Amino acid sequence: MNRVLVKWTSAGSSIYDSGRSDVSDYPSANAIEIPLRGGDEVIELDIDQLPEGEEVINILTQETAPLPVWINVALAYYKKKLFDDFEKVLEEARKNVASLQTNNENDLVQLFDMLANYCGRKASKEKNKEKRNQLIERATALFTSADRIAMYDQKHLLGRAFYFIYEGENWSQADSQLNFVLNQGSPSVPAYLGKACIAFNKQEYRNALGFYRKALRLQPNCPASVRLGIGHCFARLGNLEKARMAFQRALDLDPDSVKALVGLAILDLNEKTQESIKQGVQRLSRAYNLDPTNSMVLNHLADHFFYKKEYAKVHCLASHAFYETENEAIRAESSYQMARAFHMEGDYDKAFQYYYLATQFASPTFLLPFYGLGQMYLHRNDLEHAAIAFEKVLKAYPNNYETLKILGSLYAQSNKLDKRAQAKQLFKQVTESQPDDVEAWIEYATLLENDIPGALNAYLNALNILENIQLEISPEILNNIGVLYFMKGEYEKSSFCELVLMPVSMLLAVAVFVLPVDVEEQRKNEGSYNESLVNTFFTRAYDRICEEQKQEAAAAGNDDTLPAAAQPPNPAPLMGLLAMQATTELHRRTASGRPMGGGSEDYYQDISVTVRYNQARYLRLGCIARDRGQLRDASVWFKEVLDINPDNADAWTLFGLLHLSKNEVDQAQKKFERIIRQPEFRADAFCRITLGNIWLRTLHHPVRDKDRRKRHQERALSCYKGVLSADPRNTWAAHGIGCVLAHKGFVNEARDVFAQVREATADFPDVWINIAHIYVEQKQFTAAIQMYENCIRKFSRQNDTELLQYLARAFFKANQLKECKAVLLKVSRLLSPTNSHEI
Repeated sequence: MNRVLVKWTSAGSSIYDSGRSDVSDYPSANAIEIPLRGGDEVIELDIDQLPEGEEVINILTQETAPLPVWINVALAYYKKKLFDDFEKVLEEARKNVASLQTNNENDLVQLFDMLANYCGRKASKEKNKEKRNQLIERATALFTSADRIAMYDQKHLLGRAFYFIYEGENWSQADSQLNFVLNQGSPSVPAYLGKACIAFNKQEYRNALGFYRKALRLQPNCPASVRLGIGHCFARLGNLEKARMAFQRALDLDPDSVKALVGLAILDLNEKTQESIKQGVQRLSRAYNLDPTNSMVLNHLADHFFYKKEYAKVHCLASHAFYETENEAIRAESSYQMARAFHMEGDYDKAFQYYYLATQFASPTFLLPFYGLGQMYLHRNDLEHAAIAFEKVLKAYPNNYETLKILGSLYAQSNKLDKRAQAKQLFKQVTESQPDDVEAWIEYATLLENDIPGALNAYLNALNILENIQLEISPEILNNIGVLYFMKGEYEKSSFCELVLMPVSMLLAVAVFVLPVDVEEQRKNEGSYNESLVNTFFTRAYDRICEEQKQEAAAAGNDDTLPAAAQPPNPAPLMGLLAMQATTELHRRTASGRPMGGGSEDYYQDISVTVRYNQARYLRLGCIARDRGQLRDASVWFKEVLDINPDNADAWTLFGLLHLSKNEVDQAQKKFERIIRQPEFRADAFCRITLGNIWLRTLHHPVRDKDRRKRHQERALSCYKGVLSADPRNTWAAHGIGCVLAHKGFVNEARDVFAQVREATADFPDVWINIAHIYVEQKQFTAAIQMYENCIRKFSRQNDTELLQYLARAFFKANQLKECKAVLLKVSRLLSPTNSHEI
C-alpha cells in the first residue's frame, strides 16, 4: 500500500510527499491513516503534530474517509486537549454520516455517544443557564438517536449514565444503567468510577471508597482524578492521614491539579499551626495561579483573608467566586463569605442581603447563613423571623449551645404561653449543658418567677458562680433573691441579705412584701406579722445610705462628715422585676390609705434628702403625687430632677404627660419636641407616637383653615410612619395611621388598618372603639353597636361614660330609641350620682 506522509511547516501549511514509504506495510503508532479515495494510497497524520481542525476536516471530507477514521482523528484532538477541534470533527462527521462508509452500526452509536457526553460535560461547566440548557437538550437528542440504533450497547449505557451524573439530578437512572453494565459479567472500570461518584453524592462515603478501590485494582494507572476521589472519601470518613496521602498522590500524577492542591490546602489550614497555615495559603496561591477562575479556590482564599480581617480582599475574591460558577452550593459559600465580611464591617443592610442570598442557594446541611440571617433579624428587631432562622439551625443541631440560648431568649419575650414554656425548657437544657453560664441562669430565673423555689434556685446558682469567679454581684440579683426568700415566708433569711449587702431598693422592697394589707387582721389570723421587722428594713435602708456616704467621704480623703446635699451621688441600682412589683405595691397602698408601718412617702423623702442626686426616687415621688391627684406637687418633684439633670428624658416625658392630662397641648408638645432634639432620643418611639397623637388631637376640633388641617394630618402621619418603618410591629403607630386615614376620609383603608391591628393584639381597646366608629360612618349601626358592647364587656368598661355615650349615639342612629334612653340614663347616673333626679 502506498502512503502519503504529511509534514507540517512552521507556518502550519502542509506538504504532501507521495510515493512508497519505508514502512509501507506498518503504520506508525503515532499516526492515523486516512485512505485516499479510489486507490490504495493513504495519508498518514502525525498525532504529535496535529494540524488545525478545519484543514483535517477538508481532507476527510474530500477523501470520504470511513466513520472510524473520523472518530480516531477526533479522539486524537481530545487527547491533546484541543476540544474545539474535537467537537468540529465529530459534528462534521454527524452531518455527513449518510455519505460516509458506515459498515458497523456501533461506529454510529459511538459518534452520537461521544458528542452527547461532550455536550453533557460542557453543560456541567457552563455558567450561563440558557446555554447550559441548550447543551443538555442537544445531549438528550443525541442519546435518543443512539437509543434507536443500539439501546443496550454497554458503551452506550456507560455514556448515558455519565451524562446523568454530569447533569446531577437523575442519580437513580445513572445507577440502574451502571448496574446493568456490571451485571453483564465482565468488570468495568468506568462503571465502578460512576458508581463511586453516585455513592459519594449520596453521602455513602464508605461505599464510594470501595468502588474507587475496585477500579484501581483493575487499572492501577488510573488518572489523578481517581486518587482525588479516594482522598475526598477518606476526608469525609475522618481519616485525614490517608486523605493527605491520596491528595499528594493525585498531585504527583498531575502537578497542575487544582483540586488536589485545594484538598491539601484545606488539610493544612485545619491543622491551625503557624507553619501549616502558611503552607496551606501557599498551596491556595499556587492553585489560584493555575486557575484564577476556580470558585472553590477563590472561596477558600476569601475565608483565609476574613480571619486576617482583610475584608476588602474577601469581597473581591468571594464576588469573583460567585460569578464564576453556577453551582448553588459554591454560590451559597461565596454569599456567606461576603455577608460575614459586611457583618464585621458594620454594614448590616448588605450583610442581611447576602446572608439571605446564601440561604436561597444553601444545601440543607449548610446552616451558617441561617445563623447570620437570624442575627440580622435580631438587629432589625424582627424577633419572629429571627426565631424562624434559629429554629432551622436548632433542628439540625439540637444541642448547639449558642442557638439554644438565643432561641430561649427570643421565646422568653413572646406573649404566647407555649413559647414561654419552650423558653423554660431551652434554658433548662442550656444550664444543664453549661452550668457556669451566669446569663442563662438569670434568664431562666426570670422565666421561673411564678415558680418561687425554682426561681430562687436559679438565682442562687448565678450568685454562686459570680462569687466563685470574684465578679461584682448585680444589685438586681440580690433584690430578687431577698424578695423570693420573703415570698416563701423565710423571714429568718434576712441575715443572708445583710451578709450580701442588700442595696437600698431591695430593703424597701422587702419591707413592702412583709407588710400585711390589714395589720390587725394579720395579727388575728396568722400571728406572723412582726411590726418591728418592717421598721427594721426601712431603717436599714436609711442606715445603708449613711454608710455609703461615709465610705465615699473616706475614699475622698476627708474625715469630716459632709452635709448630705453635698455628697456625690451613688447611682441607684435598677430594680429587678420583683422589686419593681414591690414598689408598685408600695405606691398602691399609699394611694389607698392603707397602713404602711411608718409611711412610705416619709421614707422616700428622707432618702431623697440624704441622697440629693437620686433622680429615680424624685421621679417615684412625683408619680405618687400624680396618682393621688396632686399634680402641682408632682410637677415640683419632676422639676427637682431637671435641676439635677436638665436632659433627663424620663422627667420631660412625665412633665409632657402631666400637661396632656390637664389638656395643655402646646406645653406638652414642647416637652416631647425637646426630648427628640436629643440625638439619643431622636427616633424614640414613645415620643414620636405621643407627638403624632398631639397633632391628631387637633383634628378632632373643627378648623376653618384647610391647609392647616392638612399640615397637621401630614405631621401626625409622618410621626407614625417614622416609628413604623423602624419597628413594623408597633401597633400604636399602625393604629395612629388608621386614625389619620379616617380623618382624611379613607374610611375603608382605615378599617383595614384597624382590623390588622386588632388581629395583632386583641388587648387594645382603642382599636375596638375605632372599628365601631367606622361602622357608624358606614351606616352599619348593628355592627357598630355589637362592637361597642363587645368592647365594654371585654375590657370591663361598664362605667366608662364616654364609651357609653358612643353606644347611645349608635342606638340613636339605628333608631333604637328605647335602648338609647336607657344608656343615657345610666350615663347621667354615673356623672351625677347624687343629683340624678334633677336631670
